[in-house]
Amino acid sequence: MWSKFARILGTFPRKTRPLIETCLVGLVAGLAAVAFQTGIDKLNKLIFTPGHWHSTMMFLLCTLAIICGGALFTGILLSKLCPEAAGSGIPQVKLSFWKDFGHSPPHIVFVKFLAGVVGIGSGLSLGREGPSVQIGGNLGSTIAGFLGVSKQGKRAAVAAGAASALAAAFNAPLAGVAFVLEEILEDLNSRFLGPVLVAAVIGAVVVHTLIGPDPAFHLPFIGEPTWRSYILTPLVAVLAALIGVGFQKGSLGLRRKMRTSFFPKSTHPVFGALVTWLLGMSAFLICGKLGTFGIGYGDLSDALNEKLAWEIAGLLLFTKWLSTVTCYGSGGCGGIFSPCLFFGAMCGAVISGLSSPFLGMTDSDRILLAVVGMSACLGAVVQAPVTSILIIFEMTHQFALLPGLIIAALLSQLVARRLVKENFYMEILTDDGHEMEHVVPPRDLRSWQNLPVSAVGQFTPVVVEITDLTTHHHALDSHGYDRFPVTEEGKLAGIVRREELELALKEDRRPKLESCATLLPGKTIREAEHLLIESTAGMIIIADKPQGMPLAVLTLHDLLRAQMAVAERE
Repeated sequence: MWSKFARILGTFPRKTRPLIETCLVGLVAGLAAVAFQTGIDKLNKLIFTPGHWHSTMMFLLCTLAIICGGALFTGILLSKLCPEAAGSGIPQVKLSFWKDFGHSPPHIVFVKFLAGVVGIGSGLSLGREGPSVQIGGNLGSTIAGFLGVSKQGKRAAVAAGAASALAAAFNAPLAGVAFVLEEILEDLNSRFLGPVLVAAVIGAVVVHTLIGPDPAFHLPFIGEPTWRSYILTPLVAVLAALIGVGFQKGSLGLRRKMRTSFFPKSTHPVFGALVTWLLGMSAFLICGKLGTFGIGYGDLSDALNEKLAWEIAGLLLFTKWLSTVTCYGSGGCGGIFSPCLFFGAMCGAVISGLSSPFLGMTDSDRILLAVVGMSACLGAVVQAPVTSILIIFEMTHQFALLPGLIIAALLSQLVARRLVKENFYMEILTDDGHEMEHVVPPRDLRSWQNLPVSAVGQFTPVVVEITDLTTHHHALDSHGYDRFPVTEEGKLAGIVRREELELALKEDRRPKLESCATLLPGKTIREAEHLLIESTAGMIIIADKPQGMPLAVLTLHDLLRAQMAVAERE
């Protein structure tokens, strides 16, 4: 089917094809996001509707078995088939976008979809928006490949798929555009703005058609908030931001500790499931609320519609926060958008509830404080202020909330940037060993040229020892490189071409070596460019000292790939 579609697409004018590809990616990603949401919602309602069970004891025991079984199934699926599908998925999309030109293995979408539906649907306290972004981005990469797009040309499709999926997940196209530009592309003026915008609109049309035009949260129409709420807005924003920062530190700290656990990795999500069940069922037995499980949008809507007492909001804030920390930190498959919105809304509900007897808060005031908390908590964790404003506004459709949302976004950035060095997603990538300053290039060419060569060099060189025939055979049999660095007695001796190495082995003689240029790791890319131009071997050796042992190699291909990454940001 795809080959036939690719042939049909080839008959269109060249300038028209990218638009058609974007529309196709947006449509498929939007449909996938809606299917993902529907699967989670239906499974969650089937399990966590107490009336479906004969007694409270049966409800407690069956939900314990289901949430633990779902977590174990998810853990096995992720650890055995696709570790790249764990967590939220947004860091993986960002990494593939910049490091691999957007290319990612097609099987990720199937594992992510199944693990997300089973894990979140069975009750793990995680969100569906991050997985939707990874599903959409992966579908964009896969569809682009099916249509004959080269690996180097998949970035536009990945950005479009991610934007469409997020727009469909939140029913918020502008927020989908803003998040992809702010977080994944890190450039609001990116040349991919066109495909991202078109795909986000298509994703929104898909969700409007299949589910309806209603926003994610139902709010009554509110008038203008009074001065009372604006007095408390800074307090709520700062507290919600602190809750978000605490969540980031707690969940990622647990994630680091779980790596050294002696339990099999496939069983790690069960720990999060057990904690979630204990806390969630405790809250259920106390107040009858089940918002600790899954996404929790039902109780979140109640908080926004003044159907939740502040004491209950405080209880749910505690249980949801601790459950999400353990679910994410123990390796579950799900995102952090929905939990952060939940934390913030409950924070605002608690503050407004405590203040109302003294200040005489109106309904509009209480709703404003709840959404201020949502925007501030999300903004502190993802450090994307434009997204944190638009996502709440589009989901609520209330213009009267905008001033408070802007204040919340600004204050959340002040708090977060003082307490954490990186946002949630960047910290994950750093923890996983990715030096993002070497992956995501700076926006201007001069800054890039002044980077050290270590930012673009390949630090896994295949080195041939001139006196060791074993390394000769290994280099030829295991790698298809045309040139290899050669060492002799622990020092760099030169470079050997593949043809010369094969001939030397055949004739049982010492291979003829070519001279090579060397650079220290701290030298700039600008200096490397001049050496590559002058080099006859087309390779530079990065060594710890002149003629020392090779640490890395830098070829013209590496340099061009890095330059292309810079050009993508223009």
